[in-house]
Amino acid sequence: MWGIPKMRMTKCVLLPVKMLRRNIRLRREYLYRKSLEGKERSLYEKKRKIREALKEGKPIPTELRNEEAALRREIDLEDENTAVPRTHIDDEYAHAGEQDPKILLTTSRDPSAPLQQFVKELSIVFPNAQRMNRGGQVISEIIESCRAHDYTDVVLVHEHRGVPDGLIVCHLPFGPTAYFGLLNVVTRHEIKDRKAIGTMPEAYPHLILDNFSTKLGERTANILKHLFPVPKPDTKRIVTLSNQSDYISFRHHIYEKHGGPKSIELKEIGPRFELRLYQIKLGTVDQAEAQIEWVIRPYMNTTRKRKFLGN
Repeated sequence: MWGIPKMRMTKCVLLPVKMLRRNIRLRREYLYRKSLEGKERSLYEKKRKIREALKEGKPIPTELRNEEAALRREIDLEDENTAVPRTHIDDEYAHAGEQDPKILLTTSRDPSAPLQQFVKELSIVFPNAQRMNRGGQVISEIIESCRAHDYTDVVLVHEHRGVPDGLIVCHLPFGPTAYFGLLNVVTRHEIKDRKAIGTMPEAYPHLILDNFSTKLGERTANILKHLFPVPKPDTKRIVTLSNQSDYISFRHHIYEKHGGPKSIELKEIGPRFELRLYQIKLGTVDQAEAQIEWVIRPYMNTTRKRKFLGN
């Protein structure tokens, strides 16, 4: 009655529905694999007990004697790749090394000029990153669009009264999502001596990860390192992520060899900032119901002697 052809309406509705069905199916498969982890871990512990008993010449534990024959057949068929069960963490970054990361950078709505400048510099820090003006788009629309265009990560930067204070790293298609606080942000634009810092190269950087020794630290380093592609051996650009007392310092340098390999000049090219992890979620940023893997609690702020990411 409004003069809109029925076929055109059908096409406009069906294309998003197909995409949504595919994402729902993939998400369901991922959750199913994740639900099997408990069973696989229990089976792995039973096999481990039998291996130890056979190796040390001890009798098989009483609770495993009824299952001994079936478990020993499975042990004989295993190798070093299949003996240890896979986890959902393996599935999240299973294809990370097959292609370079493709990152979308965006901000909170109505960003200030300092935040726009900081995100502009981040788009050069992260290779293969594309900067997008947020406008009126909601997070769920951005995530769906990035999935459809094969983006590997979405990075959102937030601010408070013109000062960048938060950074969210969301890995696609199914997570995880890490939430960081941003502190002591110094952009290249704020450095007065432009000649000293020079121009920022776009070569893939070498990555230095320092003091991520705990299990949570390794998890955090794994999320951050997959934002950078594999560099060439001769690149002179270096990105350092150094953890001290659970504050991750980001530094960006280039080096030059003026008088041979023993005389190396290190030059900081910016930007610089500190990150403080406060939450990791097993899902994308638009999923409010996603399981929380780790979150900092108010009482943790008083445990000064305890460090969560490293020594």
